[in-house]
Amino acid sequence: MGLTLYPAIDLKDGACVRLRRGEMDDPTVYSDDPGAQARAWQDAGCRWLHVVDLNGAFAGRPINIDAVRAILAAVSIPVQLGGGIRDLAGIEAWLKAGVRRVILGSAAAKNPPLVKQACRAYPGRVAVGIDARDGFVATEGWAETSTMRALDLALRFENAGAAAVIYTDISRDGMLSGLNLEQTIDLAFQISTPVIASGGVRALEDLVALKRAATTQSAGLIDGVIVGRALYDGRVDAREALALLAR
Repeated sequence: MGLTLYPAIDLKDGACVRLRRGEMDDPTVYSDDPGAQARAWQDAGCRWLHVVDLNGAFAGRPINIDAVRAILAAVSIPVQLGGGIRDLAGIEAWLKAGVRRVILGSAAAKNPPLVKQACRAYPGRVAVGIDARDGFVATEGWAETSTMRALDLALRFENAGAAAVIYTDISRDGMLSGLNLEQTIDLAFQISTPVIASGGVRALEDLVALKRAATTQSAGLIDGVIVGRALYDGRVDAREALALLAR
């Protein structure tokens, strides 16, 4: 079973950045040309892009609109987009603009009926983003931590028709400390919706471990993995990662 590599393009003030544990005041800027960066990942052989409007996640509405449009214009591969998408009109607008899949994170935690409505209206084009801190769901660009467990939130959408659950361990995101493989696999085992792993990938060995876990019958369905800082820093080579995950 092949896994999909999702290079992460996180947008802050129009630039491609990586944060540490979601701290907006600690960005590392990797490119001021999001379209060119998107093209580079496509040229490397990537078949999907994972794009997040970080400003939008905090503001609760799209902010980096021009940057996202530049990415959509630059590539032909599908793009999944999250950050600040909070209503059906916003979902529809981005899907019409060329986004293949929208990611609902804060909306999933705070407005489950919206997610279910969107899944019905746009089958296969809505993903649920679950960002967890110590196992509990965080929202609003990770600025707020709720009392809801990540698994409980995922179970709410079991029969909604979501394309995937994107599970991110905030404590590891951007820290190059390795995936939280145990919690990711545990989540995948307990739900039927495909899971995309995210947060902390530091080397090819992390992808090897995920691949090994994903191929065991007890692991549930792992769809792919989002990689950010390790790709930008060169710790993970995109072509090597693609080859490994495709096997």
